[in-house]
Amino acid sequence: MILGVDHVGLMTNDPDAVGEFMIALGLRKSDSGVADDYGVACEFWGTPQGSAIEVVSPVRENSSVSDMLGRSGPGLFHVAFLADDIELEFSRLRRKGFAAVDSRPCRGARPGMKVAFMYLPKPAGILVELVQYGR
Repeated sequence: MILGVDHVGLMTNDPDAVGEFMIALGLRKSDSGVADDYGVACEFWGTPQGSAIEVVSPVRENSSVSDMLGRSGPGLFHVAFLADDIELEFSRLRRKGFAAVDSRPCRGARPGMKVAFMYLPKPAGILVELVQYGR
């Protein structure tokens, strides 16, 4: 079951500059890590109320965001939804018309985090990340 929005992801080549804007907005960096399978560094910025923004930046030339950054520049990357059973939701959403980007859930940037990316080309044209923490 989808439990709610976990975070919104922004992609950039300049995470330090984006971090300055996060601070100006009153957000604090709560966590960071590298998602090796995707070749990206991830910084999680949040509010006291629990809303979160993930700043995603490449750590290698062939990262999962390199081509997109080259084509369209920095900006909104994905919306992440918290799932209680990532495998079940991954299968269910594929049956509902979401295109799987990943063949299976992978290790995310936070300890105990599993993620799987899917794309909904129509009607939204949005990249969706499913997230599950420790199980």
